[in-house]
Amino acid sequence: MAPVCVGFDIGGTNLRGAVVDAHGTVIDFEQVPTPSSTSALERGIKHIVEKLGKRHQIAAVGVAVAAFLDPDCTTVRFAPHLPWRDAAVQQRLQNLLQLPVRLEHDANAAAWGEYRFGAARDAKIWTLFAIGTGIGGALMIDGKIYRGAFGTAPEFGHLTVIPDGRTCPCGKRGCLERYCSGTALVSTARELIASGRFEESRLSIDFRARPEALTGHVVMQAARRGDVAALAAVDDFAHWLGEGLAIVGDVLDPELIVIGGGVAGESVLYLEAARRQYGKRIVGAGHRPLARLRTAELGSDAGMIGVADLARQLT
Repeated sequence: MAPVCVGFDIGGTNLRGAVVDAHGTVIDFEQVPTPSSTSALERGIKHIVEKLGKRHQIAAVGVAVAAFLDPDCTTVRFAPHLPWRDAAVQQRLQNLLQLPVRLEHDANAAAWGEYRFGAARDAKIWTLFAIGTGIGGALMIDGKIYRGAFGTAPEFGHLTVIPDGRTCPCGKRGCLERYCSGTALVSTARELIASGRFEESRLSIDFRARPEALTGHVVMQAARRGDVAALAAVDDFAHWLGEGLAIVGDVLDPELIVIGGGVAGESVLYLEAARRQYGKRIVGAGHRPLARLRTAELGSDAGMIGVADLARQLT
């Protein structure tokens, strides 16, 4: 067997591990519910590695986490949905697995996957907007992940777009991800339904009495059917995405912006409107090139593929 690497994506719900070959292809996969304690989480990673190791010759392991890491990617400082706090995770996992381990932020891992095997191949200066529950961001310059001085850049989702706007779990108000994310789409749809402006909308009729049951997927599917309330919510989402892209364009001037995450598959509903807003709001509008906008190609596997490829560099 040729040596392969395992890439982990650790979410708040599921712990997923994939065997990835040198071409970025997922050739095997295991998944378990994400354990809630530190020891159980690390045992869960070991369990999956051992299980996959019975079928493959594993050379290294990569672990992608939604967390604040130190600049050297050895320590998890804080992870909102995971138990690690100021934990030397890379060394602990290396000791546990007896394999080289690469630790990486999940958005950076997904960006690396898209750069090596997906929508950003050969791009020089580009960014990733990973839009799901919130907004994950990544910036790559000349084939290198940009982390900032303290390892936390870039936080596109927490750019303030409306001072004193919607509250955000980060502690601020008016963050971009409160208006442009799967969570924001639901919040906007609920507000529109409650406003009484769309009484004849099927979405309003079905969810007026039970707004807590509304999901981003339901809103997108209703928009595909032409529901006026859902379309209004998606239009608002597109507006704020365009505003966010313009801010990033003003600050970073990238050649490419890749839209990933859970809403990327519905880009036909919003991307063109977001592109128009971006083109109107960027400084020098009409007199400068705009970044190309593309949707991610690797889907929900991007983080596992990317971090496995980064781990391969350790072998």
